[in-house]
Amino acid sequence: MSGGDPASPCINVCVLDAASGYCRGCWRTLDEITGWPTASREEKRRVLLIIEGRRLTAARMPSLLPRAAETLHVPGGSGDDEARRISMDGVLTRPRPVARLVRGMPASDGAGVKLNRLIGTPQLADVDPFLMLDEFRSDDANDYIAGFPDHPHRGFETVTYMIAGRMRHGDNKGHTGRLDAGSVQWMTAGRGIIHSEMPEQENGLMQGFQLWVNLPAKDKMTAPRYQEIPPAEIPVATLPGEVRVKVIAGTVAGQTGPINGIATDPVLLDLALPAGGSVALPLPRGHAAFLYSFDGEAAVGEAGTRLARGSIAVLGEGDGVLVSAPAGAARVLLAAGRPLKEPVARYGPFVMNTPEQIREAILDFQLGRF
Repeated sequence: MSGGDPASPCINVCVLDAASGYCRGCWRTLDEITGWPTASREEKRRVLLIIEGRRLTAARMPSLLPRAAETLHVPGGSGDDEARRISMDGVLTRPRPVARLVRGMPASDGAGVKLNRLIGTPQLADVDPFLMLDEFRSDDANDYIAGFPDHPHRGFETVTYMIAGRMRHGDNKGHTGRLDAGSVQWMTAGRGIIHSEMPEQENGLMQGFQLWVNLPAKDKMTAPRYQEIPPAEIPVATLPGEVRVKVIAGTVAGQTGPINGIATDPVLLDLALPAGGSVALPLPRGHAAFLYSFDGEAAVGEAGTRLARGSIAVLGEGDGVLVSAPAGAARVLLAAGRPLKEPVARYGPFVMNTPEQIREAILDFQLGRF
């Protein structure tokens, strides 16, 4: 090892195992973690050699380094002031458990597009501020070719995240565009808009998500707007263990997503974990949060609650989440947002606060006021 100052072995959040005394990610002790920013280069290199020996010992004789249920979460040092500030902001003292585990249900929307509905069902009506989550996923064109012709929205926001395929969209304000694989559209419907989303392909896999996010009462009649983000503008944070995180909204390891100006201060991440990979991610206290494994199986929290593909895990209270992929590679959608705690009146594509406001929305739409 030669040249420069060695980087911290953990770049997001250290998870200290109470039984072994080592971080589960970087194998340092608490003293080595907290002393890292001020240690000399020589001392850092000495520690790196020691922790490599610990990894080898664990690989040969795992029982010598047991893992306990009780853990202590501490910030990782990096030597870089900005990176250390981000780590300090992300100290996990109370990892979130899984509060509810719910299977999605088959649904149909638009002109007959087949969906898996995760939020907005009898089993899970909402996760304030999230009103609905649909996954569309099929390589049979008959399941999606009819698309979503012109339809109205008022009082909330729609988030479309494309995993595979192409979708063309347009609205009654003259705005048009195309969503390619890996792109995101965050549309604030506000006081009203009429738009369509139609497949721009006749065969092949079409896969993605649409998430509905409520607007606070003060913003429900705001002017409509779009944030359209192509794949190249979505940053990717690469974490220890080859974990990759696409940051759509929020901040991970110094990478900040492009979505901004949203009232609910959302976090929206696409986690890609290799087989055996794990990650500890801080989340804002008080935010509601959920996880959806859309490829492979994940395990969540210190209890290792299994999250099979097709199920959604609503998280309990805490300041972060532990996610792993014990049974093979996995991709997981993670969303968190500040609850609005306001009355919700819903009717189809309209989400307001009172029944009277719903009647007004219907009348305005019928009279062409959108």
